[in-house]
Amino acid sequence: MNRLFHRVVAAGLLALLPQFPAAALSKRLPPLVHSQQVVVVVTDTWDASQGKLQAYTRDAKGWQSHGPAFDVAIGRAGSAWGLGLTGIPANGPQKREGDGRSPAGVFAIGSAFGYAGKATTGLTYQQMQPTHYCMDVPASPQYNQIVDAREVGAGAVKGSTEPMRLDLHNKGDMRYRQGFVIAHNAFNDPGYGSCIFAHLWRQPGEATAGCTAMTAAHMRTLLAWLSDEAQPRFVLLPRAQYHEYQGPWELPELTEALR
Repeated sequence: MNRLFHRVVAAGLLALLPQFPAAALSKRLPPLVHSQQVVVVVTDTWDASQGKLQAYTRDAKGWQSHGPAFDVAIGRAGSAWGLGLTGIPANGPQKREGDGRSPAGVFAIGSAFGYAGKATTGLTYQQMQPTHYCMDVPASPQYNQIVDAREVGAGAVKGSTEPMRLDLHNKGDMRYRQGFVIAHNAFNDPGYGSCIFAHLWRQPGEATAGCTAMTAAHMRTLLAWLSDEAQPRFVLLPRAQYHEYQGPWELPELTEALR
């Protein structure tokens, strides 16, 4: 993504393509080691398109829940292992472009974005213009990057199905009115999935093409809480996989609503 959106933290350099069993993954540096904030989404199974979100903050006693859990929608086909801050485990499906699955794993949280000129958030924020697109065309040199057609040229954004001003390109669609980048596939490997965001849902519970969707009120609360300084992370996992990797990845204890 551009410099505001493609901000891969040092931990992101640990992202690897090969598959690893749980024993090998347990020897890696825990992906939340430098973070004080984490957003956790848990689903029932790999194929579930609905989940629960719980925010956590770390204090001297460890991870503590922050606010109540709430409902979210994810990919219409469920989830699959994505390219994040851990190796890809050997069990379960793997994320591919156009598969309708949300990437599972642990990811850095990138910049916030929206239609308004500013937002109440501790994340870096950029207002989206009618000329902003996220490139979901694997053959594009700008694959998995948010670009401005005024800078890269109209030809460079040809074929993208992700205009960032959906309200102007899709009959008043407000899904991208507020959101933030989930830094999946930070090295922009072609075909492994692109343009993964947390954004508003168009209607309650409507599944996505691979993002995580929620109400406007919940998004505002998350954005106001999230801060670049806390090196926030985003975790999405089916419940069984969360329990499997909770120890090796030092993930928070699930609240009752997510168990």
